[in-house]
Amino acid sequence: MTVKHIFVIGAGTMGNGIAQVAATSGYQVTCMDVQPAALEKARATVAKSTTKLLEKGMINMEQKASVDAIQFVPTMDTMKDADLVIEAATENPEVKLRLFRDMDVNAREGVILASNTSSISITKIAAATKRPDRVIGMHFMNPVPLMKLVEVIRGSGTSDETAKTVVDICKVMSKEPVEANDSPGFISNRILCPMINEAIFTLQEGVGAPEAIDQVMKLGMNHPMGPLELADLIGLDVVLFILEVLQRGLGEDKYRPAYLLRKMVDAGYLGRKTGKGFYQY
Repeated sequence: MTVKHIFVIGAGTMGNGIAQVAATSGYQVTCMDVQPAALEKARATVAKSTTKLLEKGMINMEQKASVDAIQFVPTMDTMKDADLVIEAATENPEVKLRLFRDMDVNAREGVILASNTSSISITKIAAATKRPDRVIGMHFMNPVPLMKLVEVIRGSGTSDETAKTVVDICKVMSKEPVEANDSPGFISNRILCPMINEAIFTLQEGVGAPEAIDQVMKLGMNHPMGPLELADLIGLDVVLFILEVLQRGLGEDKYRPAYLLRKMVDAGYLGRKTGKGFYQY
């Protein structure tokens, strides 16, 4: 499969990051979001990010020009011109299933439909389409322009050709693709979110202050960021959702979300995006 034009759905943190990386890798890119404000914010974010990377010598002028050429649109009308569609919308099953039904209608026959989901079943998403062999997970890490990993997740019907094409695209993007099978949380969040949850239990039970918990993991375990800081970056609502997926899908109490996590989400303290989580921003 020859991929020249990538269509990204969702202009939030992950979507605009994916669009930026795809453009700097030489792909023609369209970024779509139904919210005009999100599109304008994405345009500004990408421009600021690439300017910094250019100043640091991490990209060249040609790559910066490719990013400046990203088309930001409010509809799927031009999806018919795309060779690959990557969905990076909110981590909500109903939203993703609806989007994939729409993507299936708007994208050309044979075009791969990928999801940046961090926990939702690729097999379930694929079942919403008439092309399950062309549906796959491309789970980028945040921040997308800097993090090397892309978790590539096969659904039950994903073809070898689809997987190979996506792996090759990741490599063109200078990413390290790691294949995983379709299981709740895949590899990354199956391991990461229980660790974050245990850090929240540690705080909830008064074992240590947020700063102490994060310092122990950074200085003692050589983590670049403490688990509570990381939870604030990911979004506490997203962490809660993933833990619920793990608990429901695997049926084990060890994935039970900490009460403090639920309480903070109920209060609207979601981390960096709301200005308050385990820390103030």
